[in-house]
Amino acid sequence: MRAGLRGRCPRCGKGALFDGFLKVRPACAACGLDYSTIQTGDGPATFIMQIAGFLVGFSALFVEIKFHPPMWVHLVVWLPLVVVLSLALMRPGRGLMIALQYRNQR
Repeated sequence: MRAGLRGRCPRCGKGALFDGFLKVRPACAACGLDYSTIQTGDGPATFIMQIAGFLVGFSALFVEIKFHPPMWVHLVVWLPLVVVLSLALMRPGRGLMIALQYRNQR
């Protein structure tokens, strides 16, 4: 699972898993594992949206109740934060889902 979080091959941990930001390579360059049988679909995106939405939603609610900032402050702070958080978690989340699926298919 650590290899998936780092974007490495789930079998050997050496070869790169991604070819670009989220495009999965056809096979591992180090051990030859075929990645075409591993399909994650929208699973990682769904989990990442729930995690980012929970963190940002409850943080925004806490800040609103505690400090009562104007609406523009919420827009300036929380919209970029949810975008950055979603993009930062997407690649490790997809790598983790691929590693878990590989582990459970064997």
